[in-house]
Amino acid sequence: MQNNKEFLTSSYDFTLPSELIATHPAHPRDSAKLLIYNRQTDEIIHTYFYDFEKYIPKNCALIFNDTKVIKARLYGKKQSGGNIELLINKPLNAFEINVYIRGKVKVDTEISFENDLVARVIKLEDDGSRIVEFSTSKNKLRFEDLLPIIDIIGHVPLPPYINRDDEKSDESEYQSVFAKKQGAVAAPTASLHFTDEQHTRICNNFKHAYVTLHVGSGTFKPVDVEIITHHPMHSEYYNISNEAKSLLDSDTPILSIGTTSTRTIEFYDKHGKILQGEANLFLHPNNKPSRVNHLLTNFHLPKSTLLMLVASFVGVQKTQVLYAQAIKNKYRFYSYGDAMLII
Repeated sequence: MQNNKEFLTSSYDFTLPSELIATHPAHPRDSAKLLIYNRQTDEIIHTYFYDFEKYIPKNCALIFNDTKVIKARLYGKKQSGGNIELLINKPLNAFEINVYIRGKVKVDTEISFENDLVARVIKLEDDGSRIVEFSTSKNKLRFEDLLPIIDIIGHVPLPPYINRDDEKSDESEYQSVFAKKQGAVAAPTASLHFTDEQHTRICNNFKHAYVTLHVGSGTFKPVDVEIITHHPMHSEYYNISNEAKSLLDSDTPILSIGTTSTRTIEFYDKHGKILQGEANLFLHPNNKPSRVNHLLTNFHLPKSTLLMLVASFVGVQKTQVLYAQAIKNKYRFYSYGDAMLII
């Protein structure tokens, strides 16, 4: 091991003042702060996201994640009358869906929701998740037929650290302006900073393409083992568009918009260039990126795989320096927070 500290989960811990946890996004989106770190010059620049274009390295291509957040949080009742909160994680096949349920359930428990929707528990998983089938009027629902129903009765699945109920505004604010393909239960948060105008302008001036990674709730799971490489990485469905494949198979430098795009690109590059499937790549200082050259990202939770992904670009020591700078300058953290560009 090159540097034992880089393998210790404790090396990725930091103390964040609670007032720096963003509970609402910046308005307008591109008024968020932007910390830029240049690895060649070791320079740190403090600016705002509306200046992002000025710092995009020349001749590089941008890869965006076009996943769309679904209203994955549902509130229902058991037949006994007990209240249940259910969070959809991801479909396993057409009918079976992996979920998290707050409240005690056993196999064959039925949970009733609005609009005649029923979920039946068919398996209890060892990791605490559950597998359910949804139905209406006794007819089993395919996942794609469930989506329009939960769009009516479901709630935006805000991350737990936001610590408030979802509001009507979250339906648009916890969604990128280029979100297209439904399936995520968490937003690709670096994407939330782009306005329509800025995104259009960048796409007119730079090569770009879209990948899809349906972000799962496992993205928030902290690493709770002593050695980071012992952490079981969650998997998420991904798809590489033909346009993205052409760019990734070229020698064009890549600026990845977010950790989710990065995981997708790097899984494709490191695992046989397969265009779709389940990605479970864990990037860290001993598993560095092989295809992504530059990264736009938000500021992440202590001891999270996302923070370790940042360290795969700059090392654990520099990550701590950058985060200390962000805290000192009162950057806002996590999903609705500010951004960092590593070039």
